[in-house]
Amino acid sequence: MSRHKILLVEDDPSLGFVINDNLSLSGYDVTWCRDGEEGYQAFHQKSLDLCILDIMLPKKDGLTLAKEIRLNNISVPILFLTAKSMLEDKLEGFRAGADDFICKPFSMDELLYRMDVFLRRRSSVRSSTGENVITLSSFEFDFENLLLKHPAGNKTLTAKEAVLLRLLYSNRDRILKREEILNTVWGDDDYFMGRSMDVFISKLRKYLKDDPTIQLVNYHGIGFRLEGIK
Repeated sequence: MSRHKILLVEDDPSLGFVINDNLSLSGYDVTWCRDGEEGYQAFHQKSLDLCILDIMLPKKDGLTLAKEIRLNNISVPILFLTAKSMLEDKLEGFRAGADDFICKPFSMDELLYRMDVFLRRRSSVRSSTGENVITLSSFEFDFENLLLKHPAGNKTLTAKEAVLLRLLYSNRDRILKREEILNTVWGDDDYFMGRSMDVFISKLRKYLKDDPTIQLVNYHGIGFRLEGIK
């Protein structure tokens, strides 16, 4: 089995060395870049499984780099390393395309755990042999190829959007609790992951608006339910 390819963009030489060394010893194929421009070039040269980006980088900051990565690849997981813990800073990161944040200082065990969550989910999306083409009223949802098809136009989903939509569809007969969604899709149910989930729910509502019979209903304080599926 080939090793997972990881892009690490960190300008702090001490922290970068520690992360690179630990990930390499854990079996990952790591490309370590010291600034945003170098990271952008490395992204285009390799097929990557996950990106770890510092936010404060020389030449090109991590938020800009994440946005540029997302223009070319909508599904590769992006984890931000940040000393910032303010809500608005994290929301800005999620809007830039981040999947998760790891606040400095952190343990290598925490980083490895969070990486494993996203890599396992990415592998599941790639190799899933379940119900991959789903009819959602006037939509056709091709899970494996991350496509939501409709006569008004097709939409390419991110891997996380696809996992979230299939989870909601699979549990359409009940209210899916917020913490259940968070633990299944995000691997954590903390406050910041909850705000990220709300952003993704809003995106799915926007994608599904071409069929007014489908409703993604928010049961306040409890969870969500996908309703109106024929």
